[in-house]
Amino acid sequence: MIKVGITGGIGSGKSTVCKEWEKLGAVVFYADDVARELMVSEPALRQKLTDAFGPKTYKADGSLNKAHLIEEAFKKGRVQELNAIVHPEVGRAFQKKSEEVADEGKNLIVKEAALLLNKGRPYDLDVVVIVLSESKNRINRVVQRDGVTREEVQTRIEKQPDFDQLLHLADYTIVNNGSLDQLKIKASELYQKVIPSD
Repeated sequence: MIKVGITGGIGSGKSTVCKEWEKLGAVVFYADDVARELMVSEPALRQKLTDAFGPKTYKADGSLNKAHLIEEAFKKGRVQELNAIVHPEVGRAFQKKSEEVADEGKNLIVKEAALLLNKGRPYDLDVVVIVLSESKNRINRVVQRDGVTREEVQTRIEKQPDFDQLLHLADYTIVNNGSLDQLKIKASELYQKVIPSD
């Protein structure tokens, strides 16, 4: 079974690429979504986060207080601290999912993660794909998608890696500065290159 990592900055189009690959038969592990689930469902992880970021980390109903966590992590420069707590759990979840997918006889799993390359190229991935897009396009997409200000998006972009500096860690690059349909075509073409032929 082939393990592929797909990464890129916020608004780059990496999720669109992954959704196209899902349509073509890939199993996609969305690391950010899994992280959010684990932060709510795993008692030990909840405790670590509460110890680190205070009692406001969770609301009275037990849900994650995203506004508080964003304030603590992004605006106070504690993103690395947050990642150090959450990412090992996500890594274990990906390993478990990979084993399940292999047992089902499937031949491709994708890990979609913005911070895939923050410690170099992951040893457990066979192929790495970076999705690139000009910052103005990324900002426009996120403003429309999330209903946030351009300044907020710019702040989030500045906290992420500069993927142009990480191209040496990737096997393939998709440049997404065109239309949605063009991105889907590029995604499909790359899938055909990566998928093992029977």
